[in-house]
Amino acid sequence: MADRLEVQETRALSVESNGLNVIAEAERKGRPAQLFWPWFAANVSVLGISYGAFTLAFGISFWQAVIAGLIGIVFSFLLCGLIALAGKRGSAPTMVLSRAAFGVRGNKLPSLVSWLLTVGWETVLTILATLATATVFERLGWGGGDLTKLVALIVVGVLIVACGVLGFDLIMRAQTVITVVTGVLTVVYIILVADQIHWSTVSALPSGSAQQVIGALVFLMTGFGLGWVNAAADYSRYLPRRSSSAGVVGWTTFGGAVAPVVLLVFGLLLAGSSEDLSKAIAADPIGALAEALPTWFLVPFVIVAVLGLVGGAVLDIYSSGLALLSLGLPVPRYVAAFIDGLVMIAGTIYVVFYGGEFLAQFQGFLITLGVPIAAWCGIMLADIATRRRDYTDDDLYTPIGRYGDIRWLPVLTMIVATGIGWGLVTNTFASWLTWQGYLLGPFGLGGKTGDWAFANLGVLVALVAGFVVQRFAGAAAVRQQETIA
Repeated sequence: MADRLEVQETRALSVESNGLNVIAEAERKGRPAQLFWPWFAANVSVLGISYGAFTLAFGISFWQAVIAGLIGIVFSFLLCGLIALAGKRGSAPTMVLSRAAFGVRGNKLPSLVSWLLTVGWETVLTILATLATATVFERLGWGGGDLTKLVALIVVGVLIVACGVLGFDLIMRAQTVITVVTGVLTVVYIILVADQIHWSTVSALPSGSAQQVIGALVFLMTGFGLGWVNAAADYSRYLPRRSSSAGVVGWTTFGGAVAPVVLLVFGLLLAGSSEDLSKAIAADPIGALAEALPTWFLVPFVIVAVLGLVGGAVLDIYSSGLALLSLGLPVPRYVAAFIDGLVMIAGTIYVVFYGGEFLAQFQGFLITLGVPIAAWCGIMLADIATRRRDYTDDDLYTPIGRYGDIRWLPVLTMIVATGIGWGLVTNTFASWLTWQGYLLGPFGLGGKTGDWAFANLGVLVALVAGFVVQRFAGAAAVRQQETIA
């Protein structure tokens, strides 16, 4: 037993050599239940509580928000679980397996979108962790100025980059620890601020329209599971191919969704009890949650807030490095992860110390990428559903293999579905994205100020369009691939 623990410890602290390659049979290990830990840790952030205020901002009641949350969060993580099946069947990263649908070079389009999305969100999470530390330290009287922010950035940055560079084994170990620590401290936080909830105020919130409920549902889909679909197979690829498919889907979905559902419902109760708190969360999503806490719990709150955000950023930096490699960068995986870490730190330095007003604009850009990712997700789901055989390893790496160079149907479907999707969404985060929503008027949906303006139907349209076109028009190409000897 001691020898086994020593081997596990050594493996966790060594640099992972695997990159875009298919994981060798001898290295595939574990059970689907182990997928719970990375997905839970990545989504147990107290930021999930703040989503309660964001959701109520759509003008809906508590019960409408609960329904939107349950459907939006669980369904979006179910999409992750279904795409994780490709990892079990192909033992390669998500953006390599995507080549079977798009072609080896054609897949550079979704790889670019995936890289922008993952490196972008890891930067946002690092920014929030840095600012949250400064906010709490300022309240404690320990200083919240530039020195505090710099120290916080160094600590958070080192944790994230180290996990990204060392790779899978350390991430799995670290996420287990993060799950336990943040889970316990989050429960304590909920107990401490539960007296701030006033059910009479919450239950009196007026109901919103169907369009507002749909808008909240799509917002929650995009903010949670849909933001992870492009990384869903990066962890299931280490499982043996004989692993239970139902287990892969179930544990990925459960691990990702359970914490956000609980945190969202509590956040709805908390924000719905106080309009002032709801407004404060909009301005400072993490710091505002500390206002009601006793002083003695502020340091544990920093730990739970930072670790929760780090848990998400760790998965992002690992997958962003793989996406960068799939674009054709000729370096080892750990170098790609280190490069992404430098981008993340540079972006955090700029926003925290020089351009705070840039954060909302940047978040608007990342939310905009939810439309092309939804289109890619639909195409990928259809491709997985159509295939009856495991992927052919060698052909995923050569444009002259069965998966081809550029498969124009999926590529054009993603482009067209994105164009239509952007025409059916609006974005209030970034002033330079006001051009979106250009189809709301022509489609008779009331224009950019109508009832459907903030329903963000474009995300659902892109998802469904990608799936339908690939499932029916692309099925023949998949069958042809699988008949090649």
